[in-house]
Amino acid sequence: MYPEIMVIPMREELTRAGIQEARSGAEVDSAIAEAGTTMVVVNSVCGCAAGKMRPGVRMALQHTQKPDRAITVFAGQDREATDKARGHFGGHPPTSPAIAIFRDGQLVYLMQRSAIETSNAPAIAQELARAFDVYCAKATA
Repeated sequence: MYPEIMVIPMREELTRAGIQEARSGAEVDSAIAEAGTTMVVVNSVCGCAAGKMRPGVRMALQHTQKPDRAITVFAGQDREATDKARGHFGGHPPTSPAIAIFRDGQLVYLMQRSAIETSNAPAIAQELARAFDVYCAKATA
């Protein structure tokens, strides 16, 4: 694990954007179990998280359609929370970084490291905005 002082700026990059940190498995389970949509961001110290994923997530959150809530876990730091989040990823191999969307507790979208590291921040934001439109739209009567 990295010293906590090193990862504070990486954590704050997402929390300043309104994403709630989940540091325990119970916090992850609670957020995912809530009705509606939850985005789970697996943060990391790697370069693709710094230059692509975190900026892309922040840009995507400017979109009109958004998940009802967003949480983040930090791989390599918050092991219990990260393991719990990945346990909800339906058998997909664990990667860092990663971005998942759950609707009513069910995984409906997953962007893993392979897609993140081959994209740039604007492309990630555009793809997340598309996913928000598809999976986070509110039902209208």
